[in-house]
Amino acid sequence: MNAFVGKTPFFRLLLPVIAGIAACALLPAWAPSLYCLISIGLILIFLSCFFGINIRYSGRWVFGAGLYLFLFSLAILQYREQEKNREYFFSNESQYYTGVLLDIPEIKPRSIACNVKISYPYQQKVKLYLAQDSASRELKPADEIIFYARIQPFRNFGNPDDFDYVQYMKIKGFTGSTYIPESDWQKTGRQSHAITPQSQRLRLKALTMYRSLIDNKDACAFISALTLGYRGDLSDDIQEAFRASGTAHVLAVSGLHVGIIYMIISLMFSFLGKSGWRFILRQSLVILTLWIYVFLAGGSASVMRAAIMLSFFCLGNMINQRGFTYNTLAAAAFFILLFNPFSLFDISFQMSFSAVAAILYFQPKLYALYKPKGRIKKYVWDLFTVSTAAQLGVFPLVLYYFGTFPTWFFITNLLVVPLIGIIIYASAALVAVDAINRMAAGFFDRIESLLQWIAETLTEITLRIVQISESLPFAQLADSFITTIQLPLMVLFVFLFATFLYTHRAEPLIIALASLFAFQMVTLENQLHKPPPQLVVFNSSGRSEIALFAEGKRHFLSVPGNGFLPHPQKRILHLSDDALAGFVALSPFPVDILVLSDHAGFKMGQLLSLFEPSLVVLDSSLPPGVANRMTVECGLLGIQVHDVTKEGAFSLIF
Repeated sequence: MNAFVGKTPFFRLLLPVIAGIAACALLPAWAPSLYCLISIGLILIFLSCFFGINIRYSGRWVFGAGLYLFLFSLAILQYREQEKNREYFFSNESQYYTGVLLDIPEIKPRSIACNVKISYPYQQKVKLYLAQDSASRELKPADEIIFYARIQPFRNFGNPDDFDYVQYMKIKGFTGSTYIPESDWQKTGRQSHAITPQSQRLRLKALTMYRSLIDNKDACAFISALTLGYRGDLSDDIQEAFRASGTAHVLAVSGLHVGIIYMIISLMFSFLGKSGWRFILRQSLVILTLWIYVFLAGGSASVMRAAIMLSFFCLGNMINQRGFTYNTLAAAAFFILLFNPFSLFDISFQMSFSAVAAILYFQPKLYALYKPKGRIKKYVWDLFTVSTAAQLGVFPLVLYYFGTFPTWFFITNLLVVPLIGIIIYASAALVAVDAINRMAAGFFDRIESLLQWIAETLTEITLRIVQISESLPFAQLADSFITTIQLPLMVLFVFLFATFLYTHRAEPLIIALASLFAFQMVTLENQLHKPPPQLVVFNSSGRSEIALFAEGKRHFLSVPGNGFLPHPQKRILHLSDDALAGFVALSPFPVDILVLSDHAGFKMGQLLSLFEPSLVVLDSSLPPGVANRMTVECGLLGIQVHDVTKEGAFSLIF
């Protein structure tokens, strides 16, 4: 480990940054005197510069301690500042706001979703859902709008199987959302010249160009995802097929795509030669063009990581040094986290860096197991080892976040990844020929048509391969979630067991087996203390959903519209209409829980003449106005009420 850290100075700089971010996340109430710590760190660095030769080596820890303290405090300061920008403090009343569209608007079934950076009266990022009309459909990134709305904080549905949507939006930098009817907003006619919205505006122009060049809708959406990282046009079925087949990484512009773009750019400037000042100019132009592409592709974490690593690779070429190492990976993480500490909790960031770290670590060891002869065999073996190494790095995270693992990934990647490279090359050539063809008055129409046919045909073949892979028996392991404790244990086992296979040393094997034993003990503990089944009234956006929740799954019951729900101890009555409106009872029938759904005409006075509930549950199918009225009526009558829409799902141990 010491040898590894010694060869990777950026890894050592990365450690205090990660420690500072983790300290903020794990100890939110911890508030050290940051400026004091920063000052102490700078003082230690300054003092170390005046050490004499005789104590410079023995006192080198002073500089290291000062630098670590400075970076640790700087990471905390940056985290706290960005956390302030994510805090919700909007008014509870509607008011006017001015904001700028940051991204390409996304068309939803009943609205247009827009990511907006408010410039007045607060500096906040919000998600707006505009009513669909001709004006909202014409909105573009960088457009400034003024709108009248009451911005609401994000909230979770409170269902036992939901992910933390509030935390997810916080990581993405958003503080609230709202729906705006067509009469409550308008464009100001001004545009923002900031980098982010302008890059998205340029991205939209590239998408428009693709749509004019490629007739097949699915092919156009797929190529847009490959080259621009835009997945808004991809259908849910296609995205799910890529996830299930283990090829979802090709839909996000990452190291694979940026590497291909890098080779295209490097080829463009190859006429400058391989030595002297011309070679330095060539590498400089490659870096500049690469970052223009990052600007065009939207600047996601995976694109930034790949671009930073390739930039270091180019700089290494200039001074005849190997540029693609653990150090370049650590440098990319260092700069991204220092700029945006919340990226550490982003799933795409974690998986992207885990995949590259695993490739750097596992791929050389896997490749050394077999020495193929012949160019094609070497290419296939290299592709197989890279794909396997990447999956070894990310599969613990995939199990942790999604509970699934694709079993046929190695075959699918062997077929899909080469096609991806050809599609990107064909798309780049198509764009170039189209630009030339416009100036040449259609002279290259046949070449353009041929390239269009190649891109569309290869895309159709790729989509077909992925769909077949998804439909194969045992295409993925499902419902295999691991816990937060099991995640580092699994990572430790994978890396140390691989180290043992390569070095045949006993120490990594012992630690790997110990981590595996601990993993199994945690699994046994979880099995012995499984939560009991629960009868749950879910919060499901405008519809009634009642099910038995056990072992992380919803098991749907036969729920009567009017009748009792099955439960071994409680009397739970479910009503969904006014079928009992004309009934009269001599005395109210006692029930433990009364669940009301669907019907807007419920009246508590009438219901209490028939039933005597201890608790009234209002499910999410009731209109908000009705639920509010029922809540007030129950409060006046002294009856406990649980509104699923406001308080989250109602659960009862079965």
